[in-house]
Amino acid sequence: MARAARWMAGGTAVAAAGAGMAWLWRHQEEVAFRRPVNEWTFTHMSTVLPVAAVPAAAQVRPLPPGDMPPGFTYEFRGTRRTLEELHARTHTTGFAVLHRGRLVHESYPGRFGGPARRFQLFSLTKSVTSVLLGIALTEGTVGSLDDKVVTYCPELAGSAFDGPTIADLLDMTSGAGGVEDYEDPQAPVNRLMRAVTGRGSILDVVRSVDTGAAPGTFFNYSTLDSQVLGWVVEAATGMPLAQYASERLWSRIGAETAAYYGLSRSRPRTAVGGGSFNATVRDMARVGLLMARGGAVDGEQVVPEEWVERGRGSGKEFLRPGALSELYPAHYGYANQWWSLGGEHRAFTGLGIYGQFLWVDPVADVVVVKTSAWPVAEDPDRDAETVAALSALVTHLATAE
Repeated sequence: MARAARWMAGGTAVAAAGAGMAWLWRHQEEVAFRRPVNEWTFTHMSTVLPVAAVPAAAQVRPLPPGDMPPGFTYEFRGTRRTLEELHARTHTTGFAVLHRGRLVHESYPGRFGGPARRFQLFSLTKSVTSVLLGIALTEGTVGSLDDKVVTYCPELAGSAFDGPTIADLLDMTSGAGGVEDYEDPQAPVNRLMRAVTGRGSILDVVRSVDTGAAPGTFFNYSTLDSQVLGWVVEAATGMPLAQYASERLWSRIGAETAAYYGLSRSRPRTAVGGGSFNATVRDMARVGLLMARGGAVDGEQVVPEEWVERGRGSGKEFLRPGALSELYPAHYGYANQWWSLGGEHRAFTGLGIYGQFLWVDPVADVVVVKTSAWPVAEDPDRDAETVAALSALVTHLATAE
């Protein structure tokens, strides 16, 4: 009887373990994307998904060192704080500051950070896709921003994306899809992510969404718009995003480390042009420097200056900072797959959930990269504090002797 009892107890333990593993499998995204596990996940995405490499440049463009003016603090809600406090309060994992092309500050507060570590950039990927599309437009492989997206993606004929132009998608005004709600399992973005992890077809998700507004009339932030833009680049150039990014962007900015795109587990493998780019903080600083310098690197025009200007603000009243709707912080506007910041400098930033920033101020000649591992995808308080800190940092650098 004792032996039978031990056997039954052992069987119960095995069953419990099996049930635990089953629960973990069903909830893997929830576990992997919550603190503290997400610090590991966001620096090891190549172990989670298939990837396509974007090789480092044959000739690395150096980031010469510079000095950070001492004494920086920022004020947020009546309290003055230091940069170290910002990192602790907003779970910074990597941080770099360029001023006048010099690397004046670099730190990696995260457990797994470092200069060679590739960070998951989430929707900051959208801004990279925008740069690639601007290059394709310059080269003539994309004819015009007024082209309908179905010209390049005929598989979307008859869907909500049959009608919007490339320009509509760049400004998130396609009129297709629903609210980007990360807490709603049936939101288009979450159905897209389930398809990426092998449960369904990405194309089927994109084709399934309804038309909610006439194209070009209403702002609705949607990763599906960016996914389609990635497909436009691939169709127009005849190259996967990773190859085009390597040949036309990474090689020309002098990137020192290979980046990569996460791909869907299901076949055909599909890069997520709206949220799967992984790169080092330094190399993203090089992307920011490209944008801060009007699209040029050492005198070579990589992307047109007009393309950079388009990201600083579209001129459309309903896309200016404070006009997007109550769903979005008032300090942001939107244009060209970038968040515009308005003001005298007309700075702009790429953003990714969980606290990813690529802050570009061309007037002050400042670029800031911040990677983070927030406890939740969207955090208005941490976002507001980061914006206050980075705005103050630009002022600190611009006014220092």
